[in-house]
Amino acid sequence: MDPVIIVGAGPVGLTLALALARQEVPCVVLDEGPGKDEPRLARTVVLREDTAALMERLTGTSLAGAGVHWAGWRSMRRKQVTHEIGFDDTDPAPLHLAQHVLTDALRTALAGERLVRIAVDSRLDGVEQEASGVTAHTRGPKGTWWRGSYLVGCDGPRSTVRKLLDIRFPGRTAVERHAVAALRTELPWADEALLHRTPPWRTSGPSAGEITGRPLPEDVWRLDWLLPPGKDLVTPELLVARIRETLAGWCGGTAPAYELLDTGVHTVHHRLARRWRAGRVFLAGDAAHLLGAFGTQGLDEGLRDADNLAWKLALAWHHGPHEALLDSYQAERRAVVAARLRAADQILPTLRGGPGIRAYVPGAARGHDALLTDAHLGRGPLGAPGTYAGSPLAPGHLEAEVPVDTPPGAPVTDVRVTAEDGSFVRLRDRLGRGALLVLLIAPGTGVWERRHWVGAGIMPRLAAAVTALPSPAELLVAESYPGAAAHTVLLIRPDGHLVTALSGVRPADLYAAAEAAVGGAVEAGAEAAAGAK
Repeated sequence: MDPVIIVGAGPVGLTLALALARQEVPCVVLDEGPGKDEPRLARTVVLREDTAALMERLTGTSLAGAGVHWAGWRSMRRKQVTHEIGFDDTDPAPLHLAQHVLTDALRTALAGERLVRIAVDSRLDGVEQEASGVTAHTRGPKGTWWRGSYLVGCDGPRSTVRKLLDIRFPGRTAVERHAVAALRTELPWADEALLHRTPPWRTSGPSAGEITGRPLPEDVWRLDWLLPPGKDLVTPELLVARIRETLAGWCGGTAPAYELLDTGVHTVHHRLARRWRAGRVFLAGDAAHLLGAFGTQGLDEGLRDADNLAWKLALAWHHGPHEALLDSYQAERRAVVAARLRAADQILPTLRGGPGIRAYVPGAARGHDALLTDAHLGRGPLGAPGTYAGSPLAPGHLEAEVPVDTPPGAPVTDVRVTAEDGSFVRLRDRLGRGALLVLLIAPGTGVWERRHWVGAGIMPRLAAAVTALPSPAELLVAESYPGAAAHTVLLIRPDGHLVTALSGVRPADLYAAAEAAVGGAVEAGAEAAAGAK
């Protein structure tokens, strides 16, 4: 079969290419630029713990040295600290790093991928598709026609793919505006991120009622000042004045020495594409959605788009038409992002609508600070990872289904597991390979070599049931899982979301759940398509 064409070489497009290559799917990435990003320290990303783990799994390198896992978080209102959070193994910190550093890590990993070709200076200007594939035309020095099995538009807010498909992109413009500065200095809170609302010092120019400080490596900080509604010009003089008064306010009245490294104005838009799929063409990342008010992270959601779509495209590429499975990408991801945007729209008047009567309600300000903290840290309705409970891939009623601490459709907890070769690995390390995961909870197995228990008890029956599943699956064993009793069997999707948990070995229920998880039985003609590859 022809490769998958990915339009756009930002973090989402490169992540999708890597994820597909890891599942033996060839890709062509159309990059309209020269193949290298301009370093910008004022353009950074915050990755939730599981998304950072996804990036490290795909790139094969640790990103911890390239960014900062915050030691803690503090929220301040006027002169008081309202929230303080310390991160540890039970409550992992987000990872904050410059976006160009993340992109460079992805490009480095792709440089050694035999299945991925990156075509630089290739700007898309035409897409044609038919039942058997997609054709894309690029202009530029190396303008040509490209033939693919599928095409994914990861080409940003002004997506050419979306415009060529005439897909509407409604929403709200300039929901928030922030003045941004990256500078090297020493602050009293080493490696701690900070949200300061209504600081007590007098501000320069229009009100700066909210300031965010987020550390980067080598004593670099990204500072964001929320700007009032309107289009007031952020002049260099105004920005320098805000830097000085902010640093002085945080450091006891005297601004410490600092080196200004980069500046910018970050404007947040909220938009959602009407469709994320049109035949063999898909949208992902900023081409499909824009969000980011209250410190929520649009790129984090874009990377989840890539993770969700990759295993579905891989299964369809290897095994033929899986229309229900491919349709589920839009159903799942668009619903999650739409819920996030609805939550932001509902909270926006409360948090940004001025004092009013809410300012006199006891505890209201503290509650607002908690909402903002959740958004910045990837928690609560504004920031927590989405679940696919209402997914079309969710199985129907299963007699053996039992509850565990992870609801169906939610990301699973990372635990230590025994792989089929007897090695001890993290559950998260087995994701993204295109196979379903079947996890048996068997206390005591961690202290014995696999050869002593692999043929005992219920293992042979479970192994036979896994072999008979309608889609490739890997059998894993864990000593424990939160909320799961002994002999519970968890079925997990390749992107780490729980399909179901069953009490004991129930081959019929396990088969039904696995079949639902891959979109049902393969459509007629799939075998022929697979044979034609």
